[in-house]
Amino acid sequence: MPWKNQGGSPWGPGPKGPWGSGPQSSGPNPPDLEDILRRSQDKLQQLLPGGHFSSMGIALVVVAALAIWGLSGFFRVQSEELGVVLRFGKHVRTVQPGLNYHLPYPIETVLLPKALRVSTLSIGMTLSSDPARRGGSIMRDVPEESLMLTGDENIVDVDFTVLWRIKPTGDGVRDGVGEFLFNIQNPEGTVKAVAESAMREVIGRSDIQPILTGARTTTEVAVHELMQKTLDGYGSGILIQQVQLQKVDPPQQVIDSFRDVQAARADQERVQNEAQTYANRVIPEAKGRAAQILQQAEGYKEQAVAEAKGQSARFLSVYEEYKKAPDVTRERIYLETMERVLGGADKLVLDQGSSSSPGVVPYLPLNELGHRSAPAASSPSSQQGGGRR
Repeated sequence: MPWKNQGGSPWGPGPKGPWGSGPQSSGPNPPDLEDILRRSQDKLQQLLPGGHFSSMGIALVVVAALAIWGLSGFFRVQSEELGVVLRFGKHVRTVQPGLNYHLPYPIETVLLPKALRVSTLSIGMTLSSDPARRGGSIMRDVPEESLMLTGDENIVDVDFTVLWRIKPTGDGVRDGVGEFLFNIQNPEGTVKAVAESAMREVIGRSDIQPILTGARTTTEVAVHELMQKTLDGYGSGILIQQVQLQKVDPPQQVIDSFRDVQAARADQERVQNEAQTYANRVIPEAKGRAAQILQQAEGYKEQAVAEAKGQSARFLSVYEEYKKAPDVTRERIYLETMERVLGGADKLVLDQGSSSSPGVVPYLPLNELGHRSAPAASSPSSQQGGGRR
C-alpha cells in the first residue's frame, strides 16, 4: 500500500532523475498524476451501473455537472449590501438585498459592496490604545491633519468627522455603485483627502473669531457642499451625508494666552454694553430737556415779539396823536409818566409859598392822609344811616 511505503510519498515512489537515479531533493515528492487519474477512474466505475463507461453514465455526469454549474449562480445579498452583477466584466445590473441569481461563472460574476452602510471618517484625530487602561483606547490628536491656517493668519486646531456612503437607491444607484467600484481605487482615502482639503479651504477664507464662536454650522455646511461637489467631479459615486465639527480650538501651545485674550474681549464687550445702556438712558433724557428748552425759547420768542409789536403799535398811535396836538399829547405823556413813576413812592408836599408864619414849614403827608381817608370816608355814611334810623 502507498501509505506503507517507507521513506516515500503517499503517492508511491517519485520519478527518477534524468540519469536514471531517484530524485535528488530530500523533501516530499510531487504526486503522480497518472496514479491520481487511475484512482479517480476506479471510483467513477464503481459509481456507474455495470462498472463501465456507457453513454447513459456520461450523460448523467454531464447533467450533474451542468446542474451544479447552474446552481452556482445563486447568491445572497446581505442587508447592508448591494449586488453588482458583471457580465464578462461589464456592469449590467444592481440587485437589492435578498436571494438573487446570476449566470454562473465565467459568464457573470457578482460584487457585494456594503452600499447601504454609513461609514464614519475622523479627520484630525485617531483612536489609539491607552497603556494606562487595559484594553482601553483614547482619541489622540493628529497635528498634521488638524492644524489649519485661517484667513487672518491665525492657526486653529480643528477635529471633525465625515459621514458618507454610496449614493442612495434610485436612478443613480447603478451609476453610483459603478462609479464607486470602478472609478476610485481607495474610497476611504479619497474621502479623507477631499475632506481635509475642503476644510482647509473653508477655514482659510474665514477669520478665527467667527470660527471659534458662532460660525460652526456655516462652516459645516460649506465643507459639506464643497466635498460633494469635488467628489461628484471625480465621479466617485459617494454621497456625503454630514460633516460634524468635533473641536475647534487654538493650538495647545497658545491656548492659555488665547483664553486671556478672550477674557479681555469679554470685558470689552461688557463695558461697551454698559456704556450703550447708559447712552440709551441719558440720550433720551437729554433730548427731552433740549426739546423742553426749545419750546420755552419758542414761547419766549413769541411773547417778546408780541410785546414788541404791541409797544410799537402803541408808540405809533401816540405819535399820530402827537402830530395832531403836540402840546396836549406832551402834557398827557408827562402826566402818565409821572403817575407811573410816583405811583408807588412815598410822597411829601412842601408848599413854600403858602407859609404865613415864619419858622413853620407846611407839611402835607399824602400817603398817611390817603390811609386815613379810607376809614374817614366810611364814618359819615354810617352816621347818615344812623340819623335815618
